[in-house]
Amino acid sequence: MQNSVTGGTSETTLGWGVFRRFLPYLWPADAPAIRRRVVWSLALILIAKATTLLMPFAYKAAIDRMAPGLQPGVALAVALVIAYAAARFGGVFFDNIRNTIFERVGQDATQRLATHVFRHLHDLSLRFHLERRTGAVTKVIERGTKSIDVMLYFLLFNIGPTLIELVAVGVIFWVKFGFGLVAATFVMVVSYVVFTRKVTDWRAQLRERMNDLDTGAVAKAVDSLLNYETVKYFSAEDREAARYEKAARSYADAAVRSENSLAWLNIGQSLITNLMMAGAMGFTVWGWSKGRFTSGDVVLVNTLLAQLFRPLDMLGMVYRTVRQGLIDMGAMFELIDQKAEVVDVPGAPPLIVSEGRVKFDNVRFGYEPERPILKGVSFLVPGGKTLAIVGPSGAGKSTIARLMYRFYDVTGGSISIDGQDIGRVQQKTLRENIGIVPQDTVLFNDTIGYNIAYGRHGAEQNEIEGAAQGAAIHDFVAAQPDGYKTKVGERGLKLSGGEKQRVAIARTLLKDPPILILDEATSALDSRTEAEIQRTLRDVSARRTVIVIAHRLSTIVDADEIVVLNEGRVAERGNHASLLRQNGLYAEMWARQAAEAEMEDA
Repeated sequence: MQNSVTGGTSETTLGWGVFRRFLPYLWPADAPAIRRRVVWSLALILIAKATTLLMPFAYKAAIDRMAPGLQPGVALAVALVIAYAAARFGGVFFDNIRNTIFERVGQDATQRLATHVFRHLHDLSLRFHLERRTGAVTKVIERGTKSIDVMLYFLLFNIGPTLIELVAVGVIFWVKFGFGLVAATFVMVVSYVVFTRKVTDWRAQLRERMNDLDTGAVAKAVDSLLNYETVKYFSAEDREAARYEKAARSYADAAVRSENSLAWLNIGQSLITNLMMAGAMGFTVWGWSKGRFTSGDVVLVNTLLAQLFRPLDMLGMVYRTVRQGLIDMGAMFELIDQKAEVVDVPGAPPLIVSEGRVKFDNVRFGYEPERPILKGVSFLVPGGKTLAIVGPSGAGKSTIARLMYRFYDVTGGSISIDGQDIGRVQQKTLRENIGIVPQDTVLFNDTIGYNIAYGRHGAEQNEIEGAAQGAAIHDFVAAQPDGYKTKVGERGLKLSGGEKQRVAIARTLLKDPPILILDEATSALDSRTEAEIQRTLRDVSARRTVIVIAHRLSTIVDADEIVVLNEGRVAERGNHASLLRQNGLYAEMWARQAAEAEMEDA
């Protein structure tokens, strides 16, 4: 059986590889209390199994004391019966105490692994998050973490104890009944395991087919009901009913086959175990008739085998659960194995910003090697000045902001802040010194206060309100019944576009960075809201180095310098007046936007 995750590695090899990688979370070096719990749990497994194995001997001894002529020793027989009942209770007691002790171990391991994956996802580069669906990633984490606890339970408390009991029963049978009964027991167990695995794999295919047909039947029903009017237009009710009936009948047939396969699994398992039980008890009865065994030995064999068969009855479910758990955990470890594209160089120093001087020196970059975006872009933004970047769609404007934040590394040239190459400083300190008001503001599904406070961890309420006043949103927030505790909804959808932008500005104000990027921050707003936010942005930009990425040229006429990008190169540069005099691409864009504005006003 091949696994797509490893591209050819056997399922067994994959399973053990995954489990070996998980063991450090189960036996953490920095958590001695967790290790002690593991040791106690394993000790209780042995104690519970020893108690369970003593039970058949008490039962056997009680039966032997009931032989003719031993009636005066009835008190001992009663004591043995009580010991048998105590052993049964002891097995349940120690199993449950073990579960109680181990629960913290399983939950701790799950939490550690989930946290590790979560932190690693945030360390991965933007390219990974753009290429992989967020829902798929979260589903991998959810399935992986859910599988841990269940899989650990079955591996440690079902498969492990069953193997211990199998070995113990083999030793007991060898000592008391000889090698023949031991060999028969192991042949039975191997046959049982092989049969269960093959039938379970067959049932899994049937189940998958049944689920696919169920999905198809539901999809056809929903599609037909959504197109109710079309069905009526063409008098196709009978046609749709026949189409759905065919899908539903296919599902019903598959469901019958799937459920019937369970009967064959149960029948086969029962045949194997009862053949073994009949053979073993027949052997001991024969030995009793020859005087080799006592009547209690018949009970001993019966009880030991019955105890051994009990966990085997769950083998099909255990096998499916463990196999699926290993696959789910393997997918989660695949996420951990993803390498970060952008990493700090060893010993990278922190970025120290004094003036906020930004320099792009012959920067080249492409998201894909065969499709370059920036083809040698150079410009300089003096500290405290404003540079605007404009150009047609696809010219590379937004790529500038991503490179500034070092979401990607440049493929050529360099970007420096106050003479420090951003590729050789700590990413954390780089991003701490840059603020951005993006084109599409996405807010956390929390309160307005939380979203503003996100700009600086540990900010006080008066600082949050001060930032809101600077972004001209304090009055709006104060007018809400819940004030700063007002919920913004998923992605901030309870707020208007202008309100979301002001929250984003307030968040950046609270961060108070020396370098500010405005990435088409007002392009999605109406003219009135845009004008109001532009006034706010002018106040925010004071005394900061600002890079404005703009689509509407009317918003950047006051910039100290304007860089016009075209096809990944600097086509023109200068201030607004000088660029109009050049009568080039900027002047053409200005004339086009002015004409569009006149048409809208007409």
